[in-house]
Amino acid sequence: MNCERRASDNPNESWLNKRGAWLTWVGVILGVHLCLLCLPGVTTATVWTMTNIIQSVLMFYILHTVKGSPFGGAASDGEERYLTHWEQIDGGEQFTATKKFLTAVPMFLFLLASFYTQYDFTHFIINLAFMLLCVIPKLPELHGVRLFGINKY
Repeated sequence: MNCERRASDNPNESWLNKRGAWLTWVGVILGVHLCLLCLPGVTTATVWTMTNIIQSVLMFYILHTVKGSPFGGAASDGEERYLTHWEQIDGGEQFTATKKFLTAVPMFLFLLASFYTQYDFTHFIINLAFMLLCVIPKLPELHGVRLFGINKY
């Protein structure tokens, strides 16, 4: 009997490998952006920066702050409760297609926001800070690392 757990046994992480998950992720970002464009009196540059901020904060919270799996059950041995969502994706394996996509999205959004803000210094610094908030925790060197004891337990 094979008792090894496969990465796909955890529904908390396997949904990212399902058909249409990446398209849904991009669709949600575009939907938020279009809703922000409907706000009166807000410039396009500010909307792009707001889109980047919202996406970065949500991505950081969902992937790097929330730990564990809401799907316990018999298949779970409790290992997930100490891992963030990012650490659970693809069984912790680095440089998979899903992890590359989730790393590229904030970078691409940063480039779009920088272009549409015409590289305004203030917008650039804000967009850069929030892009780094998303990209730095995804580095393989920080896998399982808890800085300053934050999110340790």
